[in-house]
Amino acid sequence: MLFSTALLALLPAAALAAPTTEPITKRAPIIAARAGQVVPGKYVIKLKEDASDDALEAAISKLRNKPDFVYKKHRKFKGFAGKVESDALDAIRSLPEVEYVEEEAIFTINTYVSQTGAPWGLGRISHKAKGSTTYVYDDSAGAGTCSYVIDTGIYTAHSEFGGRATFAANFVDSSNTDGNGHGTHVAGTIGSNKYGVAKKTRLYAVKVLGADGSGSTSGVVAGINFVADDAPKRNCPNGTVANMSLGGGYSAAINNAAAALVDAGVFLAVAAGNDNRNAANYSPASEASVCTVGATDSSDRKSSFSNYGSAVDVHAPGSSILSTWIGSSSATNTISGTSMASPHIAGLAAYLLALRGKTSPEDLCTYIKNTGVSGAITGLPSGTINRLAFNGNPSG
Repeated sequence: MLFSTALLALLPAAALAAPTTEPITKRAPIIAARAGQVVPGKYVIKLKEDASDDALEAAISKLRNKPDFVYKKHRKFKGFAGKVESDALDAIRSLPEVEYVEEEAIFTINTYVSQTGAPWGLGRISHKAKGSTTYVYDDSAGAGTCSYVIDTGIYTAHSEFGGRATFAANFVDSSNTDGNGHGTHVAGTIGSNKYGVAKKTRLYAVKVLGADGSGSTSGVVAGINFVADDAPKRNCPNGTVANMSLGGGYSAAINNAAAALVDAGVFLAVAAGNDNRNAANYSPASEASVCTVGATDSSDRKSSFSNYGSAVDVHAPGSSILSTWIGSSSATNTISGTSMASPHIAGLAAYLLALRGKTSPEDLCTYIKNTGVSGAITGLPSGTINRLAFNGNPSG
């Protein structure tokens, strides 16, 4: 899974503000980063849903310079992010429209490189029993859907994408391509010609992680909000999905932004995490409205690294997954992680939207969960769902 982010440019310092006389108990709380590297002096500030644009501007005015990001297009997540000095932070927290302030943190990729192998995962999700190397699917293949990859970018020139991949936005650096490979691998599992689940979906890169596989909380939130705003402008008659093969410690800002994206009608698959711990302590995996994915290997065992627990909605192949890579138009790589499991579910969601028709993200995740193969996975801790994704192949 991926939750890494290169540091963004420092946000402007805050302007001096007069001391407030309001009791500290009435100020918006500061949420400490629970894991990862904290970026000193940088914060994500979220306003309440009913806050006006004027209230947003009033909060921003406490800063000495412009913030790095302003979140205002999507009403469910309104706020900004940047460097805030202590006096300005006190003034911002005292504004009644401010819901909370969260420390900026860095997220990093968590993948495990392994030796080259066949794309067994496609055979697994189209059969009820393990062992098949044949992928059986309806030829609708995700046609008319759009799939957003919130990651390190996509190498759109790869031949396996057949011209269906577009670089849509960049919130981390000035290089509009994938300098890492992770995002291209994820995109390949979602929708490449040979390695993809939904071979006719259109792919859109939203870059929030740099070549080192890292990026900031604020950049990830900006990428999520971009998808909510951009998706209605695209030609996606059969629906829209997104994938986040990234993560880190619990973040209210990340979870709130993810929930807002789902509320906007976008199915969101996310990686459970690669620490072999309870996914309830990770973001966005702990957000209830997303579809959180754990990983399995080719023997139907829980992948040794996969997070677990009640936050996990379904499992999918995540060990030794072959897919597209950077470096040339035919490059491939085999890697492991819940980062590789999640795009199987994003691709499956796009496939099902084209096959069965549009439905809500919540109902689609429930359908994927309920139609998964029950009881097939070994090595799962108690309290973790034992469902392995299945595409409904009638001969399966």
